[in-house]
Amino acid sequence: MGATELNDTQKKSARADFDEAVNMSASQLDKWLQTDESKSVGQTKDGDNESIGHQSGHHIVNILNKKTSDLSDSDYAHMEKVVSYVKRHMAQRPDKVAGSNWSYSLKNWGHDPEKK
Repeated sequence: MGATELNDTQKKSARADFDEAVNMSASQLDKWLQTDESKSVGQTKDGDNESIGHQSGHHIVNILNKKTSDLSDSDYAHMEKVVSYVKRHMAQRPDKVAGSNWSYSLKNWGHDPEKK
C-alpha cells in the first residue's frame, strides 16, 4: 500500500486516532523495545531478524519524537496501520493479559493493554 496524500482534516483525524491507540510515551516504548519480551514475539519477514511489530515500534518512537509539522506521508500511513492493528488486536483480548504474547505484541505497537 503506497502512502497517499492526506488533507489536513484527514491528518488531524489520523493523529487523533493514533494518539488514542498509542498509550505509551516514546521513552516507555523505546525502553520496552530493548527487552527480551519485546523481541520474543511477532512475525518476521523472510530474512529479517526483527519482527514486523518490533520494527513498527521503532517507527512509532520516531513518530512520537517528531513535531506534527515534520510528519511525512509515510508516517501518517504508518499511524493508520498502527490504529488498525491495535483495534484488531484489542478485539482478541485473552483471559490472561499479564505476561501474554498478546500483551507483548500490542506493546510493540505502542499500546500497553494493562495501562489505565
